[in-house]
Amino acid sequence: MPFIHIKVSEKLDEQNIEAIKTKLGKAVSLLPGKSEAYLMVQVEDGCHLYFKGNQAAPTAMTEVSIFGTAPRASCEALTGEVCRILEELAGIPQDRSYVTFRFVENWGYNGFLF
Repeated sequence: MPFIHIKVSEKLDEQNIEAIKTKLGKAVSLLPGKSEAYLMVQVEDGCHLYFKGNQAAPTAMTEVSIFGTAPRASCEALTGEVCRILEELAGIPQDRSYVTFRFVENWGYNGFLF
């Protein structure tokens, strides 16, 4: 039950958003037991993001919410892949991209709670 929410400072076209979603669908498998089958992705482009006190270069903030937990090494692997995807498809330098993880104990879906 992962949810990946990406905010980028750049305006993206639909083709790039679709490509980001597709690559994230593959990358999420770096987390044990996670797959694209239950992945939800939200991409917000054109956000006013300030990093190091400025908007001097493209910037991104990615939040990954996961039902349960994941090993640190898996989160690190996904962080690297998210940063590579955003650099390739959105022009975000890896050193201007944050990725955070939130582990959720209670997650509802289809009218019930896991």
